Amino acid sequence: MPDEDGHPSLEELDLRTVLSALSDPLRYGVVAALLREPEDAARTCASFNLPVSKSTTTHHFKILREAGLVRQVDRGNSRAATLRRADLDKRFPGLLDLISANS
Repeated sequence: MPDEDGHPSLEELDLRTVLSALSDPLRYGVVAALLREPEDAARTCASFNLPVSKSTTTHHFKILREAGLVRQVDRGNSRAATLRRADLDKRFPGLLDLISANS
């Protein structure tokens, strides 16, 4: 069962859900950008400068969070996202390497 913020546990990460989230070019770009950051780096959703409205940006990050790709934490009036590298590497070995190699 996802936690109170909507983050699925390691066991709940589902490959089809992850691949569906990554099928959108903007969400794929967010994950690729987080892969270029130092491990455990947190970035606000606005820092990605997605070419969509604020509500659409929020929707994209909700999809990433519910798929288990990112962990989001509240930072005052914004949310910061961190890539769940360790969980993704454990559950889907090699997936992040493929994204990194194709970005």
